[in-house]
Amino acid sequence: MLKKIGRLFIIKTRFEACLIIYALAAGAMARGTAYLHEFPGFGGQLLLVACSGSVFLAGAKIFDCLRYEQAERRATEPPAG
Repeated sequence: MLKKIGRLFIIKTRFEACLIIYALAAGAMARGTAYLHEFPGFGGQLLLVACSGSVFLAGAKIFDCLRYEQAERRATEPPAG
């Protein structure tokens, strides 16, 4: 039963990865705009850029890991035929 629940938290496709990255981006931009209100000026803008940059880094890492896991899965499965 726990394995079935655990599989819900595994990213299997690029579409799922895009949905997660979108959710990260929405949250990061909300936090970035809050920073702009809390720290007006250059400091707030730097924090906003840091928030958006973290989403780019996380998204790239998610896509890289997904590609690696799919290649590993293809290499270990027996040939069809």
